[in-house]
Order: sequence, then C-alpha cells, then structure tokens
Amino acid sequence: CFVLGIWGGIALAGVVVYYGAQMPSVTSWSIPDRPPNVKIVDVNGKLIANRGMTGGESVSLQQMSPYIPEAVIAIEDRRFYSHFGVDPLGLARALVSNVLDGRISEGGSTLTQQLAKNLFLTPDRTLTRKIAELGLALWLEIRLSKPEILELYLNQVYFGGGAYGIEAASQRYFGKPARELTLPEAALIAGLLKAPSRYSPANSPDAARARGRVVLDKMVDAGFITQKDEDRALAQPLVFSDAKDPKPAADAGYVVDYVLDQLPSMIGEGHAELIVETTLDRNLQRRAQQIVTDSLAKKGAALGASQGALVVLDRDGGIRALVGGSDYSESQFDRAVKAHRQPGSAFKPFVYLAALEHGMTPDSVAVDQPITIGGWSPKNDNNKYAGEVTLRRALAQSINTVAVRLNQDVGRGRTIEVAQRLGVKSELRDGPALALGTSEVTLLEMTGAYTAFSNGGDVVEPHVINRVRTSSGRVLFENIPPRTRVIDPTVIGPLNEMLNAVVVYGTGRRAALPDRPAAGKTGTTQDFRDAWFVGYTGQLTAGVWIGNDDGKPMNRATGGSLPAEIWNQVMRLAHEGKAPSALPGTMISSGAAAPDEFGDGPTAAAAGPRVVQLREQLPWLARASGPRSIFAPAQIVSAGSQSDDSQRSASHPAQSIGEDFISEAIAATSSGTGPAAGIAPPESVEAERAAKPLRSWW
Repeated sequence: CFVLGIWGGIALAGVVVYYGAQMPSVTSWSIPDRPPNVKIVDVNGKLIANRGMTGGESVSLQQMSPYIPEAVIAIEDRRFYSHFGVDPLGLARALVSNVLDGRISEGGSTLTQQLAKNLFLTPDRTLTRKIAELGLALWLEIRLSKPEILELYLNQVYFGGGAYGIEAASQRYFGKPARELTLPEAALIAGLLKAPSRYSPANSPDAARARGRVVLDKMVDAGFITQKDEDRALAQPLVFSDAKDPKPAADAGYVVDYVLDQLPSMIGEGHAELIVETTLDRNLQRRAQQIVTDSLAKKGAALGASQGALVVLDRDGGIRALVGGSDYSESQFDRAVKAHRQPGSAFKPFVYLAALEHGMTPDSVAVDQPITIGGWSPKNDNNKYAGEVTLRRALAQSINTVAVRLNQDVGRGRTIEVAQRLGVKSELRDGPALALGTSEVTLLEMTGAYTAFSNGGDVVEPHVINRVRTSSGRVLFENIPPRTRVIDPTVIGPLNEMLNAVVVYGTGRRAALPDRPAAGKTGTTQDFRDAWFVGYTGQLTAGVWIGNDDGKPMNRATGGSLPAEIWNQVMRLAHEGKAPSALPGTMISSGAAAPDEFGDGPTAAAAGPRVVQLREQLPWLARASGPRSIFAPAQIVSAGSQSDDSQRSASHPAQSIGEDFISEAIAATSSGTGPAAGIAPPESVEAERAAKPLRSWW
C-alpha cells in the first residue's frame, strides 16, 4: 500500500504539472468570458427575446452581501476552506449514492472543480474531462487563495435567466446590487446553482422558494447562521423583480434557438450587447404556433400524428414564422430546420419543372398505366389507372406513374439538378423512386425551393437575420439577399398554372384561399409516415409537415388533410391586409376574351368551341396573355372536396374530372357565389354539354 501510495502521488503530481502547463496566465482568469447580451427583435422592431448577460460586472467579496458566499458554500461545498481542491469525502459519498441509485445522481465536485470546468473545460461527461478537472482544480488551489477562488467562481457562474455572475443575478431577480441582498434572497440565489432553469423564480417561484429554504437549513447545519436567523429569514417576504429581459414566449423558443445558432458565424468577439434584427413577424409567429399546437391537439390523436412543423417565407427567403414542433417546453428539437424526412409527392414539382424545361407543356399528354423499372413497379394510391392524361391533371391528382415516367424521360439527373438549383442541399439518391420523394429533406429547404415559384424564378437562401448591430449602433452584419434567376420566365407561368390546379381541384383543395390565387403540392409518404403541404401565393410561401418523431405510421393522414388545413389557416392570417397578387407568369383575369389556351393538342380539339363559350360564361378563367391563373374561391373548391390522395382519383375518374369541376363552377357562378356571380350559363352551352360529353382537358 505504501508503494502504491507513492506511485499514486507521482501520477497525481504528473497530472497537475501536465494540465498546469497548458493553463493560460492567471491574470486572464479574473475577466470571465461571458456571452454578450443579445436582444432579438422582429421585422417591425418588436422584442422577441433577450438572451445573454442581464447586466452587472465583477465584484469583490467585500462588495457583496456576506450571506452570499456563506450560502453558496453551505449548499455547494461545505468543506471548501478545508480541502485542497478535491474533496475525497465528497467523492466517496457521491460514489456510494450513484451506486445505490444506479445512475449518476451526484457529482461530488468542489467549487474549485466547478470553476476549473467552467473556465477551461467543456461540459462533456467523460473520464478524460474528469481527470483534467481534478488536475486543474489542484493547480488552481496552488496558484490562488481560497477567497480568490470563491470570488472568481461567484463572478462567472451561471444563475439562470441569462445572468452570469452574482451581480447580474442579483439585478435580474431582485432588482438590486449584490451588496444589498438579504439572507433569504442570498439563499434563494445560491439555490439556483443546482438547476438554474428548474428553480428560476421567473419559471417556478414556488420551487425557487422551496429550494431557498433548503439552503437556509444547510446554512444552519454549517454554523453560518442560527436557528433564529433562519426563522426570521423565513418570515420575510420575497419580492421578485419584474424581468427586465423577458424570456421568450413559448411560441418563440424554436425561433430564438435558430437565431442564436446562426449568430456566432456572423460576428466577432468582445461585444457587450447585440441587437439582432430579424425577418420575423412577431404576431404571425405567435398565431402560427398556436394554430399548429391547437390543430394537433384537436385532430392529431385521430390521425396518429404527434408532431408538426411550419415555415413561412417571404419572396426573398426571409423567415416570417417558424414552428419547430407542437410544444417547445416538451421538446426543443426543431423539426422545421433539423428533421430530415421524405417529402413524398411534394417533390414532384421538381420533376414537372424538368419536364417543362425539356419542352413539354401542361397540356402534353402522358399515359397513366403500369410501369416496371428494374423490378420496381410504382402504383397509384387507388391502384387504378386513367390512361391518357395531361401533365396538368397528372400533377393535380398526384399520379405516381406519370411522375416516374417523366423522371425517366427527362433523365433522372435533370430532376436532381433542378432540385439542387432551387436550393435543396440534402443528399438526393438517384433512382426511379426519386420522383416520388424518397430522399430525405428538411421542411425549411423544401419551402425555400418553392419560393422560387412564388417570386418568378429566383433562388433564395432561407434566412432569419437581417442585421446585427451593437447597442451603440455599429453594424456587425447585414444580410443582402442575392437574387439569381434559375427558372426561365417562359416556364414559370405554366408551372404555376399546374400547381394552381392542385389547389383548385386536385389533392390540395383544402388549402385554397378564398380571395387570391394559390398553388402548391401535397406529399404523403409510404405507410403514411409523413404528410406535407408546401404552397405559395404571389407574396408568401409556406410549408407544413406532420408526423411522428419515431417514424411511426399515421392513420391515413395525407398532405391534403391536416397539413393543407393548417397551411390555409396560417396563410389567411399572413395575408391579412395584403391585396391579391397574381402568381408569376399568370394574371388574375379581368374577364376579357383570350386566345385558345389549349394550343393545338388533342385536348383542345376535343374541347372545341365549348371552351370559348365557357370563357364567356366564367370570365375569371380567362387570361390576358400567357397561361391562365385559375382564381378559385373557397365556395367552388370546397364543393365535394376530399383530402385523401387515395380517394381523389376514385372520386374523379379519368373522363370526368374536368366536367365535374366545370359543373361546380357553373353552379357557383349562376347561384351568385362565384367571382362571376350573376352571369347565367348560355343555353347553347348546356345543350352542347348534353349532346356531347367534354373530354377532360384539365
């Protein structure tokens, strides 16, 4: 034992020398490296949150209430003045407790060890870090006196609520300097050290008071105060200061985390206070979070969906609202930014854009029939096939076989190139199933890619920070969104027309807005594990996802159901006070006559004069030039709508969907509910319809 003790002492000395040689100069320890105070505001200057140091500076032990060091020593390290930086009794007690509990319930660290960890080490719980902590603690005890160690610790430790150091904590919780803290106030602040968030007076005042009573008991046991002192302290009321730096509301948690994640790469060091000007709309953010939370609470259980996420972007890619989950207090994982999920059919617009760039048009005819590629045979949701269909209808009804055929025809590499050109950065696996959205992506990048459809073809970089400046006004960072055209203007109009059809009579009818053109695409993955709706107007783009974190299948939840409903509610709020705007490449019709929009294809020949007469009857379907924008009020698109992709094709078989929609439109118009209300259908149109059914031209 004697020999082992000698070798142990030599090893310990070696550890001390090794880590002591790597430590910075003692003079730098007295200036704790605190993060700057960060004030986050929305696009209108409204405060979203304050993060970082709440104020205060380093103070000496003589400049703080004498109760503070006593309370901290009593609750954190009673033998502080007797040990040499490491407390063998404390370590033994912690070891026994951990063995009995079967988990790490106590750490046994002294104040000196905590100081060493906070100053020089990462919070990782590893054996190497613990050894380093012990070595550094011993070295601190050699270089500094006990009062110096205690003073340094109290001036840099985190007390919660954004308060680093005792002076900041005193101002934060009681609105007074540290030298004026009373015994019960000092005990409460000392109690925060174990779990700053759990015992924070701002979050749980009762838990904070209870923890303060525990500290008072420990102070009595340690001999710092008498029982009468404790009784008098318990009789004194604790009045907390109103937080000068309000914590972010529940709806802002995901946004604040995302802002702080982006910030370090934009600024240097040494800033006392920063003001971060964001692209967020504070009111929309609050209401969007509420809509997602309430929608999942009301319908999530029936659909088997426990989580959801949402992003709203402006035309430049600025994030107006970001919802990373149903409840930030329960889970801080941001599903809008960090979750990689299969988008399903929401990926198909990239396939159709590649087809349009390849020379096809919305009226090009494809064949919906069984197809096998390398032993793989994709099927439609209803296991039925419609035969010849236009690309417009194939996209609106989300026909799988057509998307796969198009991907093969244009070359799979072209679809990947299109997606990446629009800003999709996740890895895309080449293969025939790519067209059906089998590669995982994030909601933020998908919404950002769709923004190019909304703004006329310019790629955007989704961003949340507009500018960062110091409290003195010095600008440290300013974001100037680049505008690079990546979609040809002659293609963007036809694509927007096709995606508008998805909302007018396709799988996304529940997303239709009552007062303006909208477009988008539903997405539902295999076994209903993910449900998406990503859509846009001429002003904003939004994406919605619902599902389960563990990938558990939902109960037939499709992109056209709850995601489309959430999208509709949020976008109605987002567009309050905004005038309707046409989708790029299209126009909101004024009712003027227009050339035949069907070109010379087989559908145009089948439609014949019927289409021209229909334009006269429903002038809102006409266009002045370029492809039409189908301007669909809610009264029309809701008639007989179904959200389930698998039911859609069954309810609108091959030769009837265009006719069904026309019937609904005529009925709504003649009954006074459509945008051309009061215009009666000509008798000749009805006679022609009875004599010869119209071939589907949608």
